[in-house]
Amino acid sequence: MNGETRFSCPFELTIELIGGKWKGLILWHLLEKKVLRNGEMLRLMPRITQKMLTQQLREMEENGLLTRVIYEQVPPKVEYSLTPHGEALRPILDMMIGWGVEYAQEKNIRLACSSH
Repeated sequence: MNGETRFSCPFELTIELIGGKWKGLILWHLLEKKVLRNGEMLRLMPRITQKMLTQQLREMEENGLLTRVIYEQVPPKVEYSLTPHGEALRPILDMMIGWGVEYAQEKNIRLACSSH
């Protein structure tokens, strides 16, 4: 995303950066685990395809939410972690998780995962 992009409000910008089906989950898993490799993310999110994961990770890296470190070894090892901008989303994601837990309890929806 470049400085030329115009948004009607800060909320629109935020949703552009973290919205969609996968970005929030990627952020949440990185907040929990601190550092993850590609294969670990695929195991944590079994319904995401490799192509979609790669696309989401690239966008998040371009937008400064996570960093990618490539280790020069055979086979190559790549690790992802959050930048300070990504870490700053923790209170927002914690509130979303809390809301989801309350909603699930009220509506009697079973959750397969636990919250933080």
